[in-house]
Amino acid sequence: MLALSVAADSVALSENGSTLLVRQFVGTLPTVTVTDTRTADEVPAGSAWAVVGSATDFVGNAGQEPIGAGHLGWRPRLLDGGDTGLVAEGEEVVTVLDEPTQPGNNVGLVDQELLVSTFDSGAVAGGEYAVNAELFLRTPANVAAGAYSSTLTLSLFE
Repeated sequence: MLALSVAADSVALSENGSTLLVRQFVGTLPTVTVTDTRTADEVPAGSAWAVVGSATDFVGNAGQEPIGAGHLGWRPRLLDGGDTGLVAEGEEVVTVLDEPTQPGNNVGLVDQELLVSTFDSGAVAGGEYAVNAELFLRTPANVAAGAYSSTLTLSLFE
């Protein structure tokens, strides 16, 4: 069985690192664990798995204008990749307010961004792999005050 679990069902972002032009709110994605109880023989040849994430727009609790999901970014961090070296975290995805740190990565978490993956499911079968991510929400300084919420959906594909 190949399964995904998440250590908690929510995270609160706290303001930290804001400037005169950009407000920044940060937090840590709860630990995401991929568990594969299969043997290498049970894995179809050439299989690979990946965990991807995408967020919904941030909706205010008092009718504020929504904050687009493009304002949320992450920096994945592999906590336990096993002994093979074949499990790796995804690349940083920065927000629409940032300059790209890699070509085209300033899009935010709008469309299935890579959190963790392997290119050889058979070689990592029978293991457990953990990852989290630094989350950062960057908005214009004049964003309406109040509480906002978004849903970050994580999906495991093989």
